Amino acid sequence: MDRLRAGLRKTGGSIAGVFSGTKIDDQLYEELEEALLMADAGVKATQFLLDDLKRRVKDARAGDPQVVRGLLIDALAELLAPLEKGLEVGRFAPTVMMVVGVNGAGKTTSIGKLTRHLAEADQKVLLAAADTFRAAAREQLGVWADRAKVEIVSQEGGDPAAVSFDAVTAGRARGADVVIADTAGRLPTQVHLMEELKKIKRVITKAQEGAPHEVLLVVDGNTGQNALNQVKAFDEALGLTGLIVTKLDGTAKGGVLAAIARERPVPVYFIGVGEKLEDLETFSAREFARALLE
Repeated sequence: MDRLRAGLRKTGGSIAGVFSGTKIDDQLYEELEEALLMADAGVKATQFLLDDLKRRVKDARAGDPQVVRGLLIDALAELLAPLEKGLEVGRFAPTVMMVVGVNGAGKTTSIGKLTRHLAEADQKVLLAAADTFRAAAREQLGVWADRAKVEIVSQEGGDPAAVSFDAVTAGRARGADVVIADTAGRLPTQVHLMEELKKIKRVITKAQEGAPHEVLLVVDGNTGQNALNQVKAFDEALGLTGLIVTKLDGTAKGGVLAAIARERPVPVYFIGVGEKLEDLETFSAREFARALLE
């Protein structure tokens, strides 16, 4: 909570500053609207929150700006609640996860953190280095595999779909609980690369019927409305099951989660609040709302 609050301090401070006065008037709501838009909440979520807040203020007959801030925490927590969902493993043997995202979002690092998270819960994890274009990506994933003491399936310059197929097949044969496929980072506008992701997904299904069970998008919390655009594009192409929102420890404008909740409510399984292995937190709507606004 403290790390998250520190990461969101810049944004949270500007929103909380709106409630520093003594009056609840049109100016307060105008300043709040501006602060939410600056926090990347987007037009639709901002309007929804303002309308919801005004209704709550009227119902509670609130006259103190600090009470109104508490009502905004309630409104934001309620808006974010549909994003709150725990990652489930164990229903399938193995549970197959495909992890996607743009370059620089922190995808491979997030996989490392997720692997540690699962390994600590006594899950046998197998990693697939399906980003075969970048040797550095394979090496980085290998480092994470070593740290978490898990196996990795990798081949130099191979076909990403073939690597994914081999990993799922190996996972089934070796009794793995979870298989995680790391894919090459790409922009949603790169049509041929998005088609390749669809191919990887199809091939994984051939290796195990019903897989992949999870298609996770890693998004950088600093990219604002662009993060929402990524969620929409990858969801349309692949059918996302969950998000990992990274880098909420820097200049992140956490309001983008409100935009996602309002326009494309894909569950947020984890948020990244630092570089350390343990800095991967399960998402709590109320904790996030409090960290942003208290």
